[in-house]
Amino acid sequence: MMQQFYPTVSHTYCFELNKDMHFSAAHYIPADEAGKCAKMHGHTYHLNLTIAGDQLNDTGFLIDFKHLKDLVHKRYDHSVLNDHPEFSDTFPTTELLARQIHTLIQEMLDQTDNQPKCLQVIVRETPTSYVIYRPKKVSS
Repeated sequence: MMQQFYPTVSHTYCFELNKDMHFSAAHYIPADEAGKCAKMHGHTYHLNLTIAGDQLNDTGFLIDFKHLKDLVHKRYDHSVLNDHPEFSDTFPTTELLARQIHTLIQEMLDQTDNQPKCLQVIVRETPTSYVIYRPKKVSS
C-alpha cells in the first residue's frame, strides 16, 4: 500500500483525524471548455478527509470512521455524479465535488454532541491531479 502525505491544515484543535477512502463514479462536464471531460467517463476518486476537534464522543472518537465512509461511499460509489440532485444546477467538477463532500460531512458532524469540524477535503481525480477544499474561516 502506498502511503500518501497531504498538505496539512493549521489549526488549534487538540485532536485531528484523517480518513482516506475511494469510490468509483462517472461524470461529464457539458461545456466546450471541458475538452475530453465533455464526454461521459469514470474515475476512481481517492478522498482524504481532515476532521478536528477538542472534544471526543462517549466512545473516545472525534467521529467513527465508518460513519464518514458510509456517508460518502453509499452516496457516490458506482454512480453518475451528474444524476445527483446537488449537481442539477452545476457541473460535477472535482472542485465542486470536494465542496459538496465537505458540506455532507460537516452537516453530519454538526449533529454530534462533540461538534468536530471538517477542515479539509482532498479529492484525487487522477494519479497526477487533486483538488483541496478548505472552507473559509468564519470571523467571530
